[in-house]
Amino acid sequence: MDGRPYASRPSTQPGERSAARSRAPLLSATRRTSRRESVSPRARKRSSRLLTRGQPSRSRGEQLPSEALAEDLDTHFATDGLLAELLSMAQEASIPDYGRAVLEREGKAARIQVFGSSLIPGLLQTEDYAHALFRESLPGESEERTSERVATRMRRKRVFERQQAPYYWAIMDEAALKRPIGGSACMMAQLRQVLTAVETSQVAVQVLPFSQGEHPMLGGSLSLLTFRNGSTTGYVESFFSGELLESPDKVLALTHMFDVARSKALPEHESLALIRDYLRRYEDEDDS
Repeated sequence: MDGRPYASRPSTQPGERSAARSRAPLLSATRRTSRRESVSPRARKRSSRLLTRGQPSRSRGEQLPSEALAEDLDTHFATDGLLAELLSMAQEASIPDYGRAVLEREGKAARIQVFGSSLIPGLLQTEDYAHALFRESLPGESEERTSERVATRMRRKRVFERQQAPYYWAIMDEAALKRPIGGSACMMAQLRQVLTAVETSQVAVQVLPFSQGEHPMLGGSLSLLTFRNGSTTGYVESFFSGELLESPDKVLALTHMFDVARSKALPEHESLALIRDYLRRYEDEDDS
């Protein structure tokens, strides 16, 4: 979930998609009831008709509405954000089971530790960077569906808006800085976003430089989600799949791998200096 485009690809089996939707509610029953009670009966009726008409059929090439449209409709019909929330539910229902399980846990974690071997971690990505990844990795997909994927990834950043935001510690391979995803302008904006993110005490970023040679997580990515009760869940991701790991032995092994990568990474101030150096290089390329 931290960067691999394929890992958020929906299941291709209709039965799996149906099961995913049935298990994917993002609002509790209490919250849904409270929100619906705050909306007038007339507005609820209009919203219901809109949602019924708007149910997309992938086989007919239909798409979900954009977030902007859902927000505009909420304003027009005074539905107090209901349509935007339902859109969010519909978009995230297409995420595979393993990915959705990670999203649910990510939203509750007190500390998030991630390692990315070749990409900027997902919670630090800009829209343009994420869009470039999806567009290249899923060439047969429509622009609307790609935009839905990007919107889902961007919504994950809401974890930083929680009252008790998680501590976020990202380690990325230097390759993530050097590979010009989306071109120089895209990378300039992306690296500036990383530098802005670390201005808060909740976020730390380190870079594992090329000079360190091999490390335990070449070619993959790892997330460790630690909760307030002290338990930790691990998540490993490759090109076409992801796996959620909770057994103590496996979590211990993943924690050791992360610690090895951290021991090889540059200290934070040197890491940020390296990011700024790459930013200057992209700026020079853009000016030439």
